[in-house]
Amino acid sequence: MDLQLYHYGTFPEGFHWGVSSSAYQVEGGWNADGKGPSVWDTFTQKPGNIPNNDNGDVACDSYNKIDEDLHMLRALKVKTYRFSLSWSRIFPNGYKSSLNQKGVDYYNRLIDGLIANNIAPMVTLYHWDLPQALQDINGWENPEIINIFSEYCDFCYATFGDRVKFWNTFNEPQTIAWSGYGLGQIPPNVKQPGDAPYKVAHNLLKAHAQAYHTYDEKYRASQGGLVSISLNAEWTEPLDVNVPREVVAADRALQFQLGWFAHPIFKNGDYPDAMKWQVGNKSELQGLTDSRLPSFTDQDKAFIQGTADVFCINTYTTKVVRHVTSRLNIESYQTDQDLEKDNADGSENTAVNEQKAVAWGLRRLLNWLKEEYGDPEIYITENGVATDTAITVDDTDRIFFLKTYVDEALKAHNLDGVRVKGYIATSLMDSFEWLKGYTVGYGLHYVNFKDSSWPRTPKRSAHLYFEIMRNNGFPLPSSIKCAAHI
Repeated sequence: MDLQLYHYGTFPEGFHWGVSSSAYQVEGGWNADGKGPSVWDTFTQKPGNIPNNDNGDVACDSYNKIDEDLHMLRALKVKTYRFSLSWSRIFPNGYKSSLNQKGVDYYNRLIDGLIANNIAPMVTLYHWDLPQALQDINGWENPEIINIFSEYCDFCYATFGDRVKFWNTFNEPQTIAWSGYGLGQIPPNVKQPGDAPYKVAHNLLKAHAQAYHTYDEKYRASQGGLVSISLNAEWTEPLDVNVPREVVAADRALQFQLGWFAHPIFKNGDYPDAMKWQVGNKSELQGLTDSRLPSFTDQDKAFIQGTADVFCINTYTTKVVRHVTSRLNIESYQTDQDLEKDNADGSENTAVNEQKAVAWGLRRLLNWLKEEYGDPEIYITENGVATDTAITVDDTDRIFFLKTYVDEALKAHNLDGVRVKGYIATSLMDSFEWLKGYTVGYGLHYVNFKDSSWPRTPKRSAHLYFEIMRNNGFPLPSSIKCAAHI
């Protein structure tokens, strides 16, 4: 199979093309009109946590620039805008009793503006910015948060669900659990790699299921929307496909990253066997009486199984995986996996070292999802590339990325029969990039953060993406068609 061959063809009518953003990355207005602080406000406002002491206090100032944002979306002619709600803008202390009407008004204006322009809102309920008041009662480590989150979701469905028909409960729960509670890199910066990620994931899964059932029981009949969860994965290619142990290791890598959440939701309500076996076995060898991976009751499993209407995936890169036997004296989600990841051959460098561009991995990942999870409808909810801030509008790397990655999604759809229903490019505009601050940008639009009016300018990639969406893919160029008739 030639990985380099270009495939000409189109997606079917009604394919969901879109662009993404998230609240903390673009809104600013961190304390405007009654908004409460989130864990990201607390974290980024401490000097030394982010390069150049950058933070999202103002970001792209989208809180005050709905019209400018709508202008970009309208000019691109996207069908879908994926954005997130700031929980602490709506409920400043996390609870419904603290309702901030001005925060609700902001989202109503944004949603109404999208609908007026025939752009479907795809709304993420939780994109990492937990109200600080809830972190003060231990956040996702505290099982009480499951009902508090459900109350928040219930309010959002009731308030916005007449217009919002596509909900994601969480963005990248694996990142929340591992980076937030294992590596301790993102808030709440807990470094307990052996058990905290597993405990938090357990609560995230229950909270997700509860939010899904709330929609199912109270709103689906009248609103008719979809509810899912955006999971993240990189494709993992075995070091040698002819060595069974390496193939098993590559599959195990996917089970630990993606199956951790997808297996309970899309398969049987429980964790993948590979995880249960690895973590259980290591816990026993480490002298623990119970596995560090918590177990679900039969009632839990029944509650979690089937709680997503479509499969949503965020993906950026590909790694090559090989089996290793990890030392037992370290208790960690990482060493539990018994594998190592390296860059794949042909990886293209990007401005983020751990996100090298490897387009062919996307087709393989999509095919794996199809086989593993029973041929679901799949939406790629994030896919994009970082460029250095020295690059303003002439972003040739992003053009290459879009042409190659979208084409691999098209191959998966047209040649392999994967039910790819939508592609959401990351991101609408350069914004606050988490631990990288403003040192890199993923945007199709350049934002000049040195200019206090935060002007947005389309990059070359915006023009290309406009063409891809208008053509619904890559129809055979007329020059090739003509040559075929000679």
